[in-house]
Amino acid sequence: MAPLKSSKPTKRSPSPITKMASRTAKGVTPSRVAIIGAGQGGTALMEIFAEDPLVTVVGVAETRPITRGVRLAKKLGIPVLRRYQDLLKMKDVDLVIDVTGNPEVEQKLLDVQAPHLALVGGASAKFMWQLIEARIRASAEIESTLTRYQSLFRLYVKEEAEGAVDEERTRIACEIHDGLVQTLVGVNLKMERVRELVLEDPNKGLTMMNQTKGELKHAIQEAREVVYNLRPGQYDHMALIPALSNYLTLYEREHRIGTTFEGTGDESQLDPKAKVFVFRMVQEALSNVVKHANATKVVVNLHLNKDLLEAKVLDDGQGFDLQKESQNPEKWDHFGVRSMKERARMLGGEVRWVSKPRAGTTVEITIPLATKEKFRYAKKN
Repeated sequence: MAPLKSSKPTKRSPSPITKMASRTAKGVTPSRVAIIGAGQGGTALMEIFAEDPLVTVVGVAETRPITRGVRLAKKLGIPVLRRYQDLLKMKDVDLVIDVTGNPEVEQKLLDVQAPHLALVGGASAKFMWQLIEARIRASAEIESTLTRYQSLFRLYVKEEAEGAVDEERTRIACEIHDGLVQTLVGVNLKMERVRELVLEDPNKGLTMMNQTKGELKHAIQEAREVVYNLRPGQYDHMALIPALSNYLTLYEREHRIGTTFEGTGDESQLDPKAKVFVFRMVQEALSNVVKHANATKVVVNLHLNKDLLEAKVLDDGQGFDLQKESQNPEKWDHFGVRSMKERARMLGGEVRWVSKPRAGTTVEITIPLATKEKFRYAKKN
């Protein structure tokens, strides 16, 4: 998992392009994309890629002088060309996406001889629209939920809230990027191969197309899971134990990792903000199991005593050298340590890791149960 560097701006950056430049200036070269068509499809792609730190839109081709996409491109500082042929002549382009649906343009692209340049259009573009629509729906739900998050955070701790929301946005953007963009690249390559197999071996081409369709369905499911992870149904009623139980059921089905959950105690004494934060910390620990542990089983225990919440996430994975990893702050933060510690600190609690190579990992979370007036963040109100 790539390290997540949470930024701390309290105001919007001048433009998403500036934002991308600041994130990619640390050694990561973004993919350079050119888009043919600035209608609904081109606009949707620009909106998606403007939030992606690993993609830079270097040009847009559109014959109509006034469209929503042209206005958006100018706002983002993206060059707008009248002729799509001029995009193909640009040297600093890795991928050209045609969303015009124009057969003439599609045929011209088929005749392009540029081994270094990846082209997406025609049938590939149709598949892409399924992902775009899923991304748009997911973005609307995410933005709506983040708005509610911001209101809740401002009520308690304005300064800490802004940093937490920005970090959450970055995490979600990376999750979407890992699923959406990588799937698009893979689908593009497979569709190019399908085009060749249509004449060479139609049966094999049909098999590959069915495989590609399965990948697209998986990507759409990933987008839906991003929304669920952000806002499980029990959040409406702030029921922590049922939310964790349902999340683990989904987690086991999706990742094929056996889960055991035990939750006891009275939630009524737990502050709503604490429920959200504890859920997030357990969720982050479970995410690390998938990404780093190579485990077959995970156990989650949550116990609410009279004055203390105790939660543990235990896995039977490969573990790691805790002392060695913790001495490298940048690598240690791969495990979401910063966000977990900050959430625990805001609730007056703590989180600790216990692990050894080939001996699994245990994440222990302890939160004192106090009245709202006794929480540390209340002192700032």
